[in-house]
Amino acid sequence: MADDLGIGDLGCYGNDTLRTPNIDRLAEEGVRLTQHLAAAPLCTPSRAAFLTGRHSFRSGMDATNGYRALQWNGGSGGLPENETTFARILQQQGYATGLIGKWHQGVNCESRADHCHHPLRHGFDYFYGMPFTLVNDCDPARPPEVDAALRAWLWHHTQWAALGILTAALGKACGLVSVPWKALAGAAGLLLLCFGSWYASFGFVRRWNCVLMRNHDVVEQPMDLERAARRLLKEAASYIERNKDGPFLLFVSLLHVHIPLVTAPEFLGKSPHGLYGDHVQEMDWLVGHILSALEETGVANATLTYFTSDHGGHLEARDGEGAQLGGWNGVYRGGKGMGGWEGGIRVPGIFRWPGVLPAGRVIHEPTSLMDVFPTVVQLGGGEVPRDRVIDGRSLLPLLQGASRRSEHEFLFHYCGASLHAARWHDTQSGRLWKVHYVTPRFHPPGAGACYGRGVCPCSGDGVTRHSPPLLFDLSRDPSEARPLSPDSEPLYHAVVARVDEAVEEHRGTLSPVTPQFSLGHILWKPWLQPCCGIFPFCSCRQDGDPGET
Repeated sequence: MADDLGIGDLGCYGNDTLRTPNIDRLAEEGVRLTQHLAAAPLCTPSRAAFLTGRHSFRSGMDATNGYRALQWNGGSGGLPENETTFARILQQQGYATGLIGKWHQGVNCESRADHCHHPLRHGFDYFYGMPFTLVNDCDPARPPEVDAALRAWLWHHTQWAALGILTAALGKACGLVSVPWKALAGAAGLLLLCFGSWYASFGFVRRWNCVLMRNHDVVEQPMDLERAARRLLKEAASYIERNKDGPFLLFVSLLHVHIPLVTAPEFLGKSPHGLYGDHVQEMDWLVGHILSALEETGVANATLTYFTSDHGGHLEARDGEGAQLGGWNGVYRGGKGMGGWEGGIRVPGIFRWPGVLPAGRVIHEPTSLMDVFPTVVQLGGGEVPRDRVIDGRSLLPLLQGASRRSEHEFLFHYCGASLHAARWHDTQSGRLWKVHYVTPRFHPPGAGACYGRGVCPCSGDGVTRHSPPLLFDLSRDPSEARPLSPDSEPLYHAVVARVDEAVEEHRGTLSPVTPQFSLGHILWKPWLQPCCGIFPFCSCRQDGDPGET
């Protein structure tokens, strides 16, 4: 699974300017899905849905109001223990289960060592990688990203408060004001306390969030970005070698192509699309080496290999000079963070299994990342849980050609807790309808994204609520450029009414859960912070020995 990769970044999905030969070969030798959809347009909720086969809001892993993804390793939110991942079911079936790379589903609940949200508590028996995600803060040369606006506000007001206290003290010393010295000392102490409380987290984002773990141990803090990709590749190849003689599940959760785009020197300047293009081509090289590891260990023909991205490319990601640092979503409108527009949720979907799946097959039916859960569970000989709603459907009949139609008649597209859109695959007519109830307001007006902010919002003043809703026929207008009306589409009212009915049925399956992105869960808590060494002096190199970094 790539991170923030646009569907239009790959040769097999129409890009003729970036070189992605290894992923393209995977598509040539397997099955390519053209309407493969993320369940959420951001990292944490999309991955929660992928792992569990259920919409992320069913486990509390999506925004109800405010934060839309986990912000700290030292927060208490994360994938609840009562959620069942495909890794847990395959582990119970005797599979070795490994996760190499990004997790971003939380770490701890009540203490630094409880690891209640850790991969090893969710069915993986081996983990090497980032418990969090890459952010600009991981690279000292980049501008801050985690809560950047709040951080700037706090720093600005702290400076003004300090200036006010110093001015009052100077006035007191010159006899111009009659403020008691005790009051000034108290104000200075209170300001120092406030400064320390927020700077303890925001002043050390790289050290707190940018760490590598092996199983339960922090092995590098802060992590060396320039060496991280090669280390993950080495770990993936080693895991395949160790487990080649038995059944195994390996989830390689790539750090590419999320900013800050730290790229090896041999790939710099090799693409016509700047740093981002260089990074995509390095990612393809990594995928190629993982495929080679399968071939060299003799397990390629007995292995189902799957490639995807967690959501669409990040359109708002730019450097200080305006150069694009995010992906290209092809003909599809929108991008990362946009729950309804296709560019935020339509992702690559490639399956290869030599001798089992037909090579070169292309499927245009609507499918979801949530479908991987029941597909993998079925292949591993397990059973899909029956005590909860599972939104995914097994892809095996579709992939093998036993079925020509997706089991998804309707799919629902959320942005946080807000339903932004829904699609209806009318199998009788063959038309694919998309109804938008809410869309983000692009900035500046007329742009294709929300430039000037990290991603587009899900609610509030930054969205437009449509009544009547927007209707598109994706089978004829995949770019969602021409909204239909009762005048241009005779079936407008019938289609909207049918989709509204499906939405009401879907809402009947929802039930309240504990929100994992509440402020209480999101806030950094020093007693939950993963640390190598003695807190707060957390520092170690790859070998786990304390040292200078």
